[in-house]
Amino acid sequence: MSDHEGSRFAADPLDAPVPAAAPAAAATCRGVGKTYRTATESVTALDDVTLSIPRAQVTVVVGPSGSGKSSLLRLLACIDSPDTGEVHVAGQRVDRLGARGRRRLRQRQVAYLFQRPGENLLPYLDAVAQVRLAASLRGAPVTEDDAVALLDRLGLAGRAGHHPAQLSGGEQQRLAVACGVVGDPALVVADEPTAELDTAAAELVLAAMEDLAAAGVAFVLSSHDPRVMAIADGFVRLDHGRLVDA
Repeated sequence: MSDHEGSRFAADPLDAPVPAAAPAAAATCRGVGKTYRTATESVTALDDVTLSIPRAQVTVVVGPSGSGKSSLLRLLACIDSPDTGEVHVAGQRVDRLGARGRRRLRQRQVAYLFQRPGENLLPYLDAVAQVRLAASLRGAPVTEDDAVALLDRLGLAGRAGHHPAQLSGGEQQRLAVACGVVGDPALVVADEPTAELDTAAAELVLAAMEDLAAAGVAFVLSSHDPRVMAIADGFVRLDHGRLVDA
C-alpha cells in the first residue's frame, strides 16, 4: 500500500479484509546472530535464528530470562541490526540498512509497544490527537472521525478527548494499540504488554489484539503471562539464544 492510499484501519479496522496481494509473512529472520560485547566479555543473545512471522496472527515469543527474547523483538522492530544473517520486515532487508534507514522503516511499518503503558504516549496530546499523529507519521493521515471510530473499536470512544494522565493503565495500553495499528503497519511488536496491567485491563487489551489480528495485523508479543499465551496463534521458543522445539 502506498503512502497515498490511506489506511485500512482508518475508519473500520476490525472489518477490513487482508489485501489479496499481501505477502505471506510480515517479517522473517534467516540465520540471525546477535552478540553484545563489553570490555570484559561477549554475550551471545541470538544464535542462528531462522523464523517467519505470519500476517494476521498473534505470535508469542517465550523462553527463560536471558534467552534472547528482547533481542529478537528489537531486531524485528528495526531498532537493532543483527551481526550475522538476514532480517526482512515488510519486504525490506533490515540488516542492510543503517540507523537512519531502520528509523524510517520503523516509523512507517512497525509499531513497538513498551511494557509501561504511559511510555507509549505523549502526555500533552489527547487520545484522538495521539492516533492522528501516529497515522500522520506513517504517511497515512486520518480524520478526527476516523480516529474516533478506531478508538470506539477499542472501547475508548468515551475517552477520545482525554490525556494519558486521565486514563487507566489498561486504557493507556489500548490507546497505544490504536496508535500502533493505525496507518497499516506491517508489524506490531510488544514487550510484556500485560506486565503492568490488572486482570480486567489485560483481558481488554488482549481481546483488542485478537480482534485486530483477525483483521490482518501481525502481532509479536514477548510474555510469560498465560493469558497472552492463550490468544497465541503460534509460538517462538528461545533458550540461550537458540530456537527450541515445543
